[in-house]
Amino acid sequence: MLRILGRITSINARKVLWAADEMGLAYEHEVWGRPHRDPKVPEFLKMNPNGLVPVIIDDGFVLWESNAILRYLADKTGSDLLPADARERAVVDQWLTWMVSELNPSWAYIVPAKLRGDPPNPDPDRLAEAAAKWTKAMGILEGHLARTNGHVANGRFSLADIAIGLAAHRWESVAFEDKPDLVAVGAYYDGMRSRPAAAKYLSAATP
Repeated sequence: MLRILGRITSINARKVLWAADEMGLAYEHEVWGRPHRDPKVPEFLKMNPNGLVPVIIDDGFVLWESNAILRYLADKTGSDLLPADARERAVVDQWLTWMVSELNPSWAYIVPAKLRGDPPNPDPDRLAEAAAKWTKAMGILEGHLARTNGHVANGRFSLADIAIGLAAHRWESVAFEDKPDLVAVGAYYDGMRSRPAAAKYLSAATP
């Protein structure tokens, strides 16, 4: 059986768990990641030398990096969450890559500071700088969603919505000074939360 290793409080592990649920996959979820099980131990590092979650084990095949896992599961199952058409597939890939390369770095300081108290006494200037970068990135998403029908890519639910839906959840979960009201992002977020498989991944317990 497919095994998914990670903690539900990890946004990258949630990508894989949510996608597996959307695809109707049977799997075993093993909780790895601090404060539960330290992924820096030799047992885990043999699977992922980076010591990060998630990792999957599928009949002995080990794979890490959340977006690679998403693509693998979709390809293996023939799921339409990753289109077969080259151009449609590329658009999904575009948004998966954008989340990793542009959106995630923009919140790298402010999210740990606001959600986890790490660091316990954050630098106000760095917080302001991070808020501005995050707001700018989310503004790109706002403009895009204002022109679509409620999905990120190709007019229908896809792997891109799993990644960006979790990012929208994180945006909605963090308060900071002068945070703008992104109407299209808010409507999109409400749409993602209405999906039955999304409920436990877009909750107050998993910001």
